[in-house]
Amino acid sequence: MKTEALIFDMDGTMVDSMPWHAKSWVAFCRRHGIQMEAAEILARTTGRTGVECMAEVFGRPLAEADALAFVHEKEEIYRALFAAEFREVAGFTAFARHAAARGLKLAVGTAGDKHNIAFVMSRLGMDPLPLAIVGGDEGLSGKPTPAIFLEAARRIGAAPERCIVFEDAPFGIEAARRGGMRAVAVCSTHSAEELAGPHVIAAVRHYDELAHSNFLEMLDVAIA
Repeated sequence: MKTEALIFDMDGTMVDSMPWHAKSWVAFCRRHGIQMEAAEILARTTGRTGVECMAEVFGRPLAEADALAFVHEKEEIYRALFAAEFREVAGFTAFARHAAARGLKLAVGTAGDKHNIAFVMSRLGMDPLPLAIVGGDEGLSGKPTPAIFLEAARRIGAAPERCIVFEDAPFGIEAARRGGMRAVAVCSTHSAEELAGPHVIAAVRHYDELAHSNFLEMLDVAIA
């Protein structure tokens, strides 16, 4: 099948941020007296929008204003922690640059909000920049629904079946399947077994592995 576009999740896929999201959740829950282990929080929230995450953590629906205030608080903790240790998933920017040079459209589909997106993009140094970035604070349902990925495809004018999603989390892998998209499992936070599926065409620890396997060179690229 010809490939027209690559859609990247952000946290754990473009940047190696999940350990700092875990630490920020621990600090946030401690402040609010919530008894939940970091591993459980991540399993229940990764890929969901901020408002959805807060309902999961607090165990009840929250007024949107209250949920957004909690999201802002938690993500401020995350950015403060990750700023000093910021790093990409190995090889990401080089891989994205080579993909664009081969004529592939690039987009980002993340549950992260506009503040986290700005934080990452200002430090990552992507060149060229993605043609579209869809965030989790735009009123779309979070993963495992495919809404974020489908909107990213729509904005760049790519048919879902001609898109490959890059994801590090089970909810994101499932969202790609529901959206009719192929996927590459980036095993920075989960094993290949946890990210398996009939639509998953590769499983790698980082992008250097894709470069060494000539992944891009073997794609049948649809040039507009």
